[in-house]
Amino acid sequence: MIEDILRDATGFATVPPAVAAARLIAAALIAAVIGLEREWRAKPAGLRTHMLVSVAACLFVILGQEISQIDFGTPDQQRNDPLRLIEAVTAGVAFLAAGLIFNRDGKVQNVTTGASLWLAGAIGLGCGAGQMLLAGMAAIIVVVVLFFIQFFEKPRDRQE
Repeated sequence: MIEDILRDATGFATVPPAVAAARLIAAALIAAVIGLEREWRAKPAGLRTHMLVSVAACLFVILGQEISQIDFGTPDQQRNDPLRLIEAVTAGVAFLAAGLIFNRDGKVQNVTTGASLWLAGAIGLGCGAGQMLLAGMAAIIVVVVLFFIQFFEKPRDRQE
């Protein structure tokens, strides 16, 4: 009864509005760390793109949690699969990332930016699931890889 009243008042069944806001903001800020590195290198997908992908992925998870609480009948009739959300987000982000990768003069370019965009989606999924610390740790690892590992690559080995 109380849950129904709260749901009608806020529109949220499982994730309170303040928690949802914190998750969305965390997704944007954590992905911004990666986006700033890509922006600094003047790559095609920079700050705004990484932030938008992460926030969208986070929103998909929150919406999935909310949708799973809607009464669709008896438990045997429900077909809620949270993995479908992850599959949908990764497929959509992979489509965006693939658009960044192109071949110029026989060289494939922007593979790393495509991968970082794909990871921004994963960060959003993590934040949506309430795993902001995990998403933050992943972002730190990504920035370390993007920034420091380049010094160990030979210039001809770089794809960007």
